[in-house]
Amino acid sequence: MSSESKPSGWQLIALLAPAVLVLLVLFGGGLAYSILQSLGWQPLIGQYRLSLDAYTSLLFSREYAEVFWSGLAFSLWISAASTLISTVLAVIVALLIYHTVRGTRLWTFLFQFNLPVPHLVAGVGMLFLLSQSGLLSRGTAALGLTHTPSDFPVLVRDTNGIGIIIAYVWKETPFIGIILLGVLRSISDSYDITARNLGANFWQRFRYIILPLITPSLLSASLIVFAFTFGAYEIPALVGVRFPRALPVTALRLFTDADLNARPQAMALSILIALIISLVIGVYLWLRGMAERLN
Repeated sequence: MSSESKPSGWQLIALLAPAVLVLLVLFGGGLAYSILQSLGWQPLIGQYRLSLDAYTSLLFSREYAEVFWSGLAFSLWISAASTLISTVLAVIVALLIYHTVRGTRLWTFLFQFNLPVPHLVAGVGMLFLLSQSGLLSRGTAALGLTHTPSDFPVLVRDTNGIGIIIAYVWKETPFIGIILLGVLRSISDSYDITARNLGANFWQRFRYIILPLITPSLLSASLIVFAFTFGAYEIPALVGVRFPRALPVTALRLFTDADLNARPQAMALSILIALIISLVIGVYLWLRGMAERLN
């Protein structure tokens, strides 16, 4: 391609301007409005003074502090547990599919068939499946494993968030696994063949060859899952309990409160959720940079 056919700097700016403008207006405008509301700016009810009262109220007040800190611990728990379990299962299943010669396409399809299922549908499905009046409880009662459906363990709407974690694991394991499958299929077989010839067993090949090669993609996918599960609303709202509530559920409840004086707390909580996720991403990028410099 000749230099004359390449777009100039101004032409590139003109081409990118519509997309950038949409992002700035929709995302930047929404973010700016959220920050202003979290600082108490509410023209509809005549409040124009900016302050950090909503943030201090969430963190320290008798009305909101317990809800915030318990919700933060609960959100971190379900996000960390869901991410860890999904990551481990994804690695196991991806390796099993990768080493399967026959039926690889079939198993790959079965592994990812639930990816298009919305999280809202997944939450409803867990209610029908795992609740004490659901399919599993009725099935165990019919088989004589429990006396009545109510004897079935409490797996949804429990204070430990077991149902939420199960729903997220069911949804996010294929997401991480499909990414790992793509990485595994891009790895040259020469590494594995050389290690076999040198007498390395499966665990040695996995530890010293496969794991280092898939770790960057594995960490990136796990980080996406953690960020999503920490900020998602649907499944915790459907499958969770009234206390402790996940932070996104509390934020939406405050936002939809009939009392508009609760709106700053809702926006402040949303900003705090975004800041916590950004902090986690920042720590990950810092650690990754440190590791690359050491290597």
